[in-house]
Amino acid sequence: MRAKPPPRPRRRREVTTPGAAKKGSVFHRLYVGTGAFDIIGKRKRWYIFFAALVIVCIASIGIRGFNLGIEFEGGTQIQLPAHGSHGVITTDQAKQAYADALGRQPASAQTVGVGDAATVQLRSETLDENDVAKVKQTLFTELQPIGSNGQPSAQAISDSAVSASWGGEISRQALIALAVFMVLVTIFLALYFERWMALAALISLVHDIVVTAGVYSLVGFEVTPATVIGLLTILGFSLYDTVVVFDKVKENARGILGLTRRTYAETANLALNQTLMRSINTSIIALLPVLGLLIVGYLLLGSGTLQDLALVQLTGMLAGVLSSLLLATPLLVDFKMRDPKYKQQAERVRSRRANLARKAAAREDEEDDFDASDDEALAAELRKEKAYAAAASVPARTPKGTRPQPRRGRPSGKRKR
Repeated sequence: MRAKPPPRPRRRREVTTPGAAKKGSVFHRLYVGTGAFDIIGKRKRWYIFFAALVIVCIASIGIRGFNLGIEFEGGTQIQLPAHGSHGVITTDQAKQAYADALGRQPASAQTVGVGDAATVQLRSETLDENDVAKVKQTLFTELQPIGSNGQPSAQAISDSAVSASWGGEISRQALIALAVFMVLVTIFLALYFERWMALAALISLVHDIVVTAGVYSLVGFEVTPATVIGLLTILGFSLYDTVVVFDKVKENARGILGLTRRTYAETANLALNQTLMRSINTSIIALLPVLGLLIVGYLLLGSGTLQDLALVQLTGMLAGVLSSLLLATPLLVDFKMRDPKYKQQAERVRSRRANLARKAAAREDEEDDFDASDDEALAAELRKEKAYAAAASVPARTPKGTRPQPRRGRPSGKRKR
């Protein structure tokens, strides 16, 4: 008796979700943007990261405070040419001459400008007239700065007093501008998008401001009026990527409540992947000029204003890119999923996928049963009919669907007459 062949292994068919993507290189997945990066699904990790970062920044601001510049605290600034009768005057030489005159170091010293127009600037707390005269005399005696006439001159050394009220006025105007900006942005986002998108964008914007200020507090960068101005310039860039991603989310989610192909979270994640490469390219292109401004301002020109402006823009842009991609859209998803309509739509999507999975499994079971039993039964029936036909010397019946195919071969060349 012929043994029954073992059943073939069951083939499993996976029901893939719309967010699933084929594996490939990172650059390929970035380019095609088919949802390979599960940013929304891992949003709790991003929440923990951003929460820890904000807590550290707020703690640093409260404990360490800021390194305020002379414009905010007031003080005296002394300036002299960077060329003397003994050669180039360095900031170390100027600081040493200041210490020889007053017995303490100045608050800061920097070289501004290049070539013959270069100058050395010394900043300190507010000095009275006698202390200013001592410092200027010592600087002239030890460094011999060259004036406009090409000869060492004490008149080439100048001083100026900076009032703290000027920096305070700049801060107040900056806060007013920030408040007006946030109000206008909130109105625009609420009208063009919706309230949850406006709220998520504002939370992301507040994060960028807090992180930028916290980085300045942690590292100890000097806060100047240029820093305040630079902080205002990054607000628009911080919102740019957020608006681009939200616009794509709005386009993908149009009519989603009546569909069962994707949930809102998967739709938002797909929008993030579709705009991810654009956001990265835009950020790189925007950061390159800022890096150039930092290099030119710090290394070539020695301009403190350019340096401060570039530092705050670099810090704010990096924070803005991260929050736009990893914070704003996950927050939007959580806000939207509070709505019962979106919860019900997600349940319908999961039910549809479960039904598809059950149907696929049942279909595979039917195919496996047919392969294991029906094929064998049909073969046995054919053998039995052939045996009966041979015994009865009658032509065997050929079941429908099993008729032998005509032999195909090379034509003989003979023509039928």
